[in-house]
Amino acid sequence: MPEQRATWEVIQFFYESFIFYYGVSLLLVYALLAILSFIAVRRFLKKERFVDYEEITWAKHAPGVSIIAPAFNESVTIITNIRSLLTLNYPRYEVIIINDGSTDDTLEKMIAQFSLVEVDFAYNERIVTKPVKRVFKSTIGAYEKLTVIDKVNGKSKADASNAGINVASFPYFLCTDVDCILERNTLLRMIKPFMEEEGKKIKEVGEPCPECGYRHVVEDNRRVIATGATLRMANSCEVEDGVITRIRPPRQLLPRFQEMEYIRAYVIGKLGWSMINAVPNVSGGLGMFDKEIAINAGGYDGKSFAEDMDMVTRMVAYMTSNKLKYKIKYIPFTLCWTEGPATLKVFGRQRMRWGRGLFEVMSMHRRIFFNPSYGSMGLIVFPYNLFFEFLAPLIEATGILYYIYLISAGHINWPYARILLVFAYSFSVMITSLAILWDQITFHYYRRWTEVLGLCLMAFLEPFIYHPLIVFFALRGYFNFITGKKHSWGNMQRQGFRPAQKTKEAVV
Repeated sequence: MPEQRATWEVIQFFYESFIFYYGVSLLLVYALLAILSFIAVRRFLKKERFVDYEEITWAKHAPGVSIIAPAFNESVTIITNIRSLLTLNYPRYEVIIINDGSTDDTLEKMIAQFSLVEVDFAYNERIVTKPVKRVFKSTIGAYEKLTVIDKVNGKSKADASNAGINVASFPYFLCTDVDCILERNTLLRMIKPFMEEEGKKIKEVGEPCPECGYRHVVEDNRRVIATGATLRMANSCEVEDGVITRIRPPRQLLPRFQEMEYIRAYVIGKLGWSMINAVPNVSGGLGMFDKEIAINAGGYDGKSFAEDMDMVTRMVAYMTSNKLKYKIKYIPFTLCWTEGPATLKVFGRQRMRWGRGLFEVMSMHRRIFFNPSYGSMGLIVFPYNLFFEFLAPLIEATGILYYIYLISAGHINWPYARILLVFAYSFSVMITSLAILWDQITFHYYRRWTEVLGLCLMAFLEPFIYHPLIVFFALRGYFNFITGKKHSWGNMQRQGFRPAQKTKEAVV
């Protein structure tokens, strides 16, 4: 018994020490990302004052962009979304909708609304996908930018996106969802980093030459391979003809938590990582990519449930393997509004898919871990995702069980436990509130400060209501991956967008 007790005390000491250092490391990472994000936003806004987007709008040689939007049983929102995509402000673009074997009337609605007819199309399958059955174009000139693909269901958004890439005719493509509404100048803002880097021909490097006394110049061959931007919930926003006319936080509880989560993730996380060129993923809801690099990297993994992270990982692996310099940029503007799951059933399905997808990416690309050949992806992004994204639900779950054991056994140090819990809780609330307030002060998306403060209040409830749900569904996603349980990208059961209110408030 004494030996067993001594062994248990050693295990307890090492476990508590690990949890302590893990928590401290996570807090330091969040603090560092917050600082980097603050710097990134300030730099971006300083440069933005001198940008004239009208020059891009009227530029004869502006690069073309293909918008790719997969759809599976999206009857409720499909028409509004397509109208939104067709009214974007950009000189050269096309809209490609992929009907991925929908079982509802998604395709029939598109055919009727946009006068679509089947056309002969030379489909070049550069990336292998499930069979494409038909390609549709509109008989109305106003919709000449629209192409609709009807294909066999590939059981993932990735397979549908690959079919869109095969059809795309322009050098860049923007991948989005059909539950999203894009800001009118989205393409202008997201193409700018690609054009800026193309415009940089030379840079000064090295010490002065001992023979001539001048510093020599070399080509700056860094290539932007992807750009992303901030997303928000569209659940309680007002929409008219595919355009957001009034932005407000969601009224329903689950989407409201998601709005808070998205603001924190993009304002603190993605922008901070962008400062050190270590962006872990570009959101599947809104991401622009270099088509040549995407195809050379093999496109999306058709079986992946984390197609956004998988695509970025594949592209970075391709660039580093071929010793090519690259950049992934993030834009602090909100350019996309998406309809978040409003019911626990649909939310759980989404988060289980995300958890499973993270496990897949960690497993498929395990060669990248701590591999200096892959640069920041191998030494920063993947270690962070392993320790602070993938392992976090497991550590939290075991930590809760451990706390329950200590309480039941009467071994808990209550003064120390209270201090630790209050500190972690306060830090979480502070980071989230800072992200929301910083975003509002900088960009003024909400009209009323009561809306902002109401959103900040969600940070106080998150540890007790929302975060346990995220942990639970992530663990179920891990379990589904380990057991090989079949899962498709499924129907998200949209509720549709809120029409603009004919009131004084709506036209202020």
